[in-house]
Amino acid sequence: MPKFQLNSEYKAAGDQPQAIEQLANSIKNKNRYQTLLGVTGSGKTFTMASVIERLQTPALIMTHNKTLAAQLFHEFKGFFPKNRVEYFISYYDYYQPEAYIPRQDLFIEKDSAINDELERLRLSTTASLMHSDDVIVIASVSANYGLGSPEEYREMISRVKTGDELPRREWLLRLVDMGYKRNDNFFERGNIRVTGEAVEVFPTYTDNEAVRVEFFGDEAERILLFHPYTGEIGEKRDQIVIYAATNFVVRADRLAKAIASIESELETRLCEFEKAGKIVEYQRLKQRVEFDLEMLRATGSCKGVENYSRHFTLKKPGETPYTMMDYFEGLNKPYLVIVDESHVSLPQFRGMFAGDRSRKEVLVEYGFRLPSALDNRPLMFDEFINKAPHYLFVSATPAEWEISHSRVVAEQVVRPTGLLDPTIELHSSENQVAILYDEAKKAISRGDRVLVTTLTKKMAEELQKHYVELGLRVRYLHSDIDAIERNEIIRGLRGGAFDILIGINLLREGLDLPEVSLVAIFDADKEGFLRSETALIQTMGRAARNLNGKVLMFCRKESEAMKAAIATTKARREKQTAFNAAHNITPQSVSRKMDETLHLDDYKDIVEVKREKLMKMPAAERQKLVAELSKKMQLAAKSLEFEEAARLRDEIAKIRAL
Repeated sequence: MPKFQLNSEYKAAGDQPQAIEQLANSIKNKNRYQTLLGVTGSGKTFTMASVIERLQTPALIMTHNKTLAAQLFHEFKGFFPKNRVEYFISYYDYYQPEAYIPRQDLFIEKDSAINDELERLRLSTTASLMHSDDVIVIASVSANYGLGSPEEYREMISRVKTGDELPRREWLLRLVDMGYKRNDNFFERGNIRVTGEAVEVFPTYTDNEAVRVEFFGDEAERILLFHPYTGEIGEKRDQIVIYAATNFVVRADRLAKAIASIESELETRLCEFEKAGKIVEYQRLKQRVEFDLEMLRATGSCKGVENYSRHFTLKKPGETPYTMMDYFEGLNKPYLVIVDESHVSLPQFRGMFAGDRSRKEVLVEYGFRLPSALDNRPLMFDEFINKAPHYLFVSATPAEWEISHSRVVAEQVVRPTGLLDPTIELHSSENQVAILYDEAKKAISRGDRVLVTTLTKKMAEELQKHYVELGLRVRYLHSDIDAIERNEIIRGLRGGAFDILIGINLLREGLDLPEVSLVAIFDADKEGFLRSETALIQTMGRAARNLNGKVLMFCRKESEAMKAAIATTKARREKQTAFNAAHNITPQSVSRKMDETLHLDDYKDIVEVKREKLMKMPAAERQKLVAELSKKMQLAAKSLEFEEAARLRDEIAKIRAL
């Protein structure tokens, strides 16, 4: 029986059958690059899923946009319910990389806040790739950043079978080596708990499933799964495999080699600073690295440990770091990398290395980091684009690079639904606010939604205030909103919590919003990145899933980019009209259920998920948690870390409120 079985009520229609055939045959013929040129609403995601089913190959689906990644994650979970569909994006809610500004002599310390749920999903991804080959991973640009060695991760596992001779103390030490911590008071992910003759482990990559191994002497007598918060017993297992707590765990012997290697590099670098007469840099580097070395010896880790990754992975200077694709290569079979919205994703992949490099070169030059920190980096574009055996680029507006490098460019212009591209109206910028107000009222009266894109934050904020004062329900989507909250805002728009969403560059690619019938583009004639031909076509495409789709372009003149985008849209309308007439198709709006969008963990907000887990936790456990957090809060206050103390205070208040 095939491992990948596509589950969908839809059948390939329009241009889809031909596109699926072309792309699958191209990959079977061992071509590395191929492109799917598919207009908005033509079912590109279904085509991608069909290609995976046809090839029976694991896949890494990458995109530049976390919101789009969340949407793809759900869609593929629906398409492949019996397979392992995983989600891999950055686990930071907030991230400020360390940097140094020489002109101001200002060092900015690294600051971050990790989202535990997203970290669990990342670890679930790597664990799945260790024992299964029916894996589909939906990832953001995070997949291009360095990970720990997959070989080391594969070795850092613990297999336990009932009846095994397994001295309990030795097994506990093994789990500690794998990154788990003993905590008999509060049991959370990454913890070990000893209760009588049993050892309980809460793996970092599971949601509500912990493992209990009951011992009789040195024999593993029984293995059970149980709910870590309620204690409810689940199924009994004959054997269990537990993976490392993080992707960066290393064995004791590897750690000793890494420490020796860091010491050697430090000595060499200090000699260079001494010869150059750079006393300040000498002292700065010596103090920082020696402190890190002490932490590594004592705890196996340190703040900014990723900057020493080359020493832990035994890579040579400048060598390609380990990334998500190396975990796929461990499957020992061909896999497919799909780059969605490739016209934006590929340029972003291309620029990642240079930005990271320029920041770290300053840190190295002024003695904040060793030169090996430069090897803690994302993939260079050439490394990324030549690493996997097969690539599929997907976009409504593929760039010249994709077109020129692809052996096959499959076009998917006809929509199975018969929907036409939206109509386009040009209006003067002078009365744009009033005109949009009138058109928005018409769309809202039909029960439709409205997207508005501006060029500046200031314009978006003022526009939101103005329309709210006029009685409209408006939200503003900006770059400071994290991935989870952004998903909730999009969900709110779809669900009718508000009617108009205003943004800058967050509304262009991939958002599947069939309720939107009106898209307004302010300053459409201001040519540039946000108003190029490609950007305009993508923005107009947000209205292409609704039968009443309309685009309002506000401008002072018609730019060349506008003319090209309008001509492309007109040609597509004509082709779709001819197809509809030939096949007797009546256009109809795309319909998508509300539960088919943008949610993780059974489509509940991460905050709500945490709240539910705390609600299920016994009162005594919650009291222990409050006591533990209170101690941490007091220590933070004594250390003058008032922001951390305030955060802990708020966490305690939330728990007590339950």
